[in-house]
Formats: sequence, C-alpha cells, structure tokens
Amino acid sequence: MKNLIYLVLGFVVALSFFGCSRRNYPYLSENNALTQQRFIPEKHGYRLAWEDNFDGTSLDTTKWGLRGIGPRRIGYNDASMVKVRDGKLMLMFDIKGDSVLAGMIGTEKKFENSYGYYECRAKLQNGCGPWAAFWMQSPLISKGSDPAKYGTEIDIFEYFKEMGKDTLTHCLHWAYGPKMKSSKEMISHLKGLSDGYHTFGLEWTKNKYSFFIDGLKYHEQTIGISHIKEYIILSMEIPDKRESLKQACVPDTFMVDYVKVYKKKNR
Repeated sequence: MKNLIYLVLGFVVALSFFGCSRRNYPYLSENNALTQQRFIPEKHGYRLAWEDNFDGTSLDTTKWGLRGIGPRRIGYNDASMVKVRDGKLMLMFDIKGDSVLAGMIGTEKKFENSYGYYECRAKLQNGCGPWAAFWMQSPLISKGSDPAKYGTEIDIFEYFKEMGKDTLTHCLHWAYGPKMKSSKEMISHLKGLSDGYHTFGLEWTKNKYSFFIDGLKYHEQTIGISHIKEYIILSMEIPDKRESLKQACVPDTFMVDYVKVYKKKNR
C-alpha cells in the first residue's frame, strides 16, 4: 500500500510539473509552426519604416484609400463598412435588405514597397462566409507572367473560419489571366487563434517569403518571388455564393490594431 501511495504521489507531481511547463511554453504542442523561436525584426537588422496605429476618428487618407468601392462577388464594397474608432480600424460585413456589404482599404499609390517585414495586429471575424484578409498586390500583375517583373499577389493570411476556428491559410498567385499560377495553399494552426488579437507577419526577401503568426514562423516559399514594389491591402472579403452566408454573423467585424512595415538599411 505504501509503495502504491508513493507511486500515485509521484504521478501527481509529474503531472504538475508538466502542467507548469505547458503554461510557460504554450506553443510547444499547440501549433504547427516551423520553429518556436520568436522573430523580432529589429534583431534581424530591420528598422521601422512605415506604420499606422489607427489613431483618431477617421481613416488616414495620406496612407490608405478605400478600395474596390462597388460590386464584388455577390455583394458590394461600401465606404460605410470602413470605420476608425478607439485606436482600431474596423472592416465590417453586413447585410442590409438585399445588399451584402463589406469594406476594403489599400495603400496603392500612397505606400508601395518590396523587400521587408510586414505585420498587422488584428482580431479576426466571428462568423463563416465572409473572411478577413491581409495581403499585398502588384500594380502590374496582369501585365505579364514573370513574377519577378510583374509581381505576385501575396496572401499574408486569409481566415476562412469554416476550415476551423484555429486555422488560417496563406497563398501566392501570379500571372493573372488564363495562365495564372499559384503556390500550394499553406495551412497554419494555432490554438486560440479565434480569441482576441494576434499578429500576422510576412518577411519578403530576394530569395523567399516567410509567413508568421505571433512571431512564430509557419511557412517558407521560394517560388513566385516578386522583385518590384507592391501595396498593402486589408479587407473583409465577400463570398461568391449566397449559400456561404448561412453561418455568417451579421454584422461582423475584422478589427486591426496596427500595421507596421520594417526595412533594412539601403533598401
């Protein structure tokens, strides 16, 4: 009996130790990141070059423009779906009567850049159907097939909640048109992704793209590398079928706390 008591006590102590370990290192078994070492841009030679913290009560039009106002898939991008309040950008989704509405902004012709580290801190939408997206676009993407010359659509993340509340995707597309090419969809998992704010990042170099969530690297790609300046887009995307709205939350919001761009010297 005494040996059994000692065995049980030892098991309890071991569980307690393991529990503390999991609390101190919550990402060790709760994500599919390539590494558990956090990426800090300043430690890799980057300096802050551009940012928006969404202070004030309206969109800073020196940095952003409303994008794609008008028809989009089964709905419309509408200026009323973009608001700035309490230090947050709000990109909304709503259904008003027969109209499906959402918001999108971009830095086209205001801020365009190539290599660097791009990051936003955001809270993702609640429902399925519409989806939050943080991406980069080339102004020349439909002009030719070589991504080095004509650029690449870089989907830093898209959050399709129907894939799972703790899952999002990343992807690359180039050579818009009948011969468009894409990377394989990259899938990332992080327990608690649907709760609160998280950071989403892209490191873009001459040789590769690296995708980050909360400072952890999840994926790398060496195809479709763009060598030209591109612009940033934040959007609440509208689906292409009405049936996709069956589990949508109305209204819904993609909340962005900040966007930051880091560059290395002489770039």
